[in-house]
Amino acid sequence: MSSMESSLVKDNPLLLPLNKEKTIYDGFITVQERDFRMRIQLPADRQLKQAKLHCCWQLKHLLRGYEHIVKQRLQQSLDLVGFVLELKTVLEVCLKSRPECHSIPPPQYYSQLISEMEILGWDKLLSIDAEFRTLRLKAEDSSARPHTLTIKLQSKHPAEAPECSADLPVPLVLTWTAQSTLEQLHSQFLLVLESLTEFWDVLDEIDGKTWILEPEKPSRSDTMRRIAIGNNVSIKVEVDPRHPKMLPECCLLGAEHAWEILSSAQCSHQDAARATLSSFRDVTAVAPLRNKLNANMHMWNPDSSVLHNLRDVLEIEFPSPATHEKSSFSVECGICYSYRLEAAIPDQVCNDPRCGQPFHQTCLYEWLRALPSSRQSFSIVFGECPYCSKPITVKMAAQRS
Repeated sequence: MSSMESSLVKDNPLLLPLNKEKTIYDGFITVQERDFRMRIQLPADRQLKQAKLHCCWQLKHLLRGYEHIVKQRLQQSLDLVGFVLELKTVLEVCLKSRPECHSIPPPQYYSQLISEMEILGWDKLLSIDAEFRTLRLKAEDSSARPHTLTIKLQSKHPAEAPECSADLPVPLVLTWTAQSTLEQLHSQFLLVLESLTEFWDVLDEIDGKTWILEPEKPSRSDTMRRIAIGNNVSIKVEVDPRHPKMLPECCLLGAEHAWEILSSAQCSHQDAARATLSSFRDVTAVAPLRNKLNANMHMWNPDSSVLHNLRDVLEIEFPSPATHEKSSFSVECGICYSYRLEAAIPDQVCNDPRCGQPFHQTCLYEWLRALPSSRQSFSIVFGECPYCSKPITVKMAAQRS
């Protein structure tokens, strides 16, 4: 074996001579852990200037626009080993400049995909991207709520597991093997939806029978609801997706954005009693609610809905779309004169019952910081209400990531 042949086999062991004359080399060139089929045909004198390069369709697609560079390297290289190394360099540049070419599926990928979709049913397909890589499949839970499963297939499908995502309150965990199909994946997704049906039933009742202040447009992954109770008084509940009818984590919201976390697992009555909550417009509004929540926790009935339990425990009727206009609870910020500031609503309120003007946390913080009469202690700013000049405090707004 000549030194050139030895080096070629050593540097690229999948590229081997096919004839005794050593004028035809066939095999694969490996770049970034990807194999591309290629064949190099040399003339009788074995000079590279007249050599011909035959590529597989993936390699031809990848080298599109770089043909003149490959031809130049072929004419300038001293030997076949040098050309193969030059070709590798060109391919690395191609892959870096064209991320979409990193993993071009083979033809059997598409036939496999069409076969699986015919078994699953084309009526389940909401959309598919131009590269036939990302599919959006529709599904319904037992309460006829629509859901979407997004599947990103790998180039070696079905040997490689796809990436799956959905709008869920829990991580989506689906099993996949080399023998799995889209139909099996869709069936697993339906089982996941069924396990969360009770959770969504609980939140749908709250959404339909109360005024929700936050989030403005709840998604199926949202576990929190901020429910209006009265003028500038609300309660934030965090429902456990796995145990949706158990006592949720509750936060009563009032003046100074005062809050407390009360749950059966985390707080004792004594701890809750030490917390301080005051109302927005009436200093007696939140305190009675806090006391009722502490005193009536033991009455929580897991067999009843969360909304029914909240009514019983707090001994109130929540304002609903049937009885109140949402504008009753959507008071504009006294500084920026808007209700929503990005995702935030006015939740900082002057404690003076004769004022009770609400503000966005960020607006009030920046306003007080600009006043020379204000003072700051750690993250809390102490100053005067922009409307009535009574004492008011606000915590520094959390930085958004």
